[in-house]
Amino acid sequence: MKTIKSKFSLIVAALAIATTAAAAVTVPDPVVDSQLATVKGERAVVLAGGCFWGLQAVFRHVKGVTDVTAGYSGGAPETANYEAVSEGTTGHAESVRVTYDPSQITYGQLLKVFFSVAHDPTELNRQGPDTGTQYRSVIFYSNEAQRRIAQAYIDQLNQAGIFGRPIATQVVALHGFYKAESYHQDFAFNHPDDPYIAINDLPKVANLRKQLPDLYVPKH
Repeated sequence: MKTIKSKFSLIVAALAIATTAAAAVTVPDPVVDSQLATVKGERAVVLAGGCFWGLQAVFRHVKGVTDVTAGYSGGAPETANYEAVSEGTTGHAESVRVTYDPSQITYGQLLKVFFSVAHDPTELNRQGPDTGTQYRSVIFYSNEAQRRIAQAYIDQLNQAGIFGRPIATQVVALHGFYKAESYHQDFAFNHPDDPYIAINDLPKVANLRKQLPDLYVPKH
């Protein structure tokens, strides 16, 4: 997904690797995790893993999630726009800010969704048909607890050999999240018949429903 226009030129390539998009990996619960909060609240996590359309499509169907915003993280505010980020030289990654109720779902459970169905965490600087550092896999942590849980989970999955090859996901401090242009927000929901969405993103939502039914909500 380099630009809206050029996206359609990637359809043939996407078809060739559609099985990758449709694949999902069963991962265990994180051994190190936060506890469910005793009262309703609001917390957020910023994640990157390929095109933000797909991440947003998945997490808007996750239990306890109250909002998912597509945006950019990792670079300077002045380059946080789609045209610049698509060049792959800004340091930004296409990201989503997932806002959730910690009394309904834990941070570790959100990471379980991230690693199992939202993307392939072993891909380096690419995801499906999309290539470049703007599509890298990143967990942007905002506090020490998030960093500790994320790193412990990566270590747990690597040691168990869940993916068969090392996880490429970076764990990086969050220095800013910049909301993407309005036409990117809920793109998959608004354009379910778009070939890119049908090939790359809707299978991820289907996998969430099949593999993690306790965390899936039909519409959010």
